Amino acid sequence: MTIKEKPAQKGITIDCSGPDGNAFFLLAQVSRFGRILGWSEKEIEKVRTEMRSSDYEHLIHTFDKHFGFYVTLEFDKHPSSKKR
Repeated sequence: MTIKEKPAQKGITIDCSGPDGNAFFLLAQVSRFGRILGWSEKEIEKVRTEMRSSDYEHLIHTFDKHFGFYVTLEFDKHPSSKKR
């Protein structure tokens, strides 16, 4: 028998299947994380503008591009899957 300890979760995880996955919450997190990382307000607003420039999937990819090293976004379904 082998006994393994569950590794401690590292980093930040956002469950995007619930209320934390809406666009407004993620846009607010850009401000929060940007300040923590020492970004200027101009840098923060540039990312927020890029996130708002298209659809939800683009918003997710842009967030991941800038914060994916620090934050894991979890989904029940991939954001590109369409409801039929």
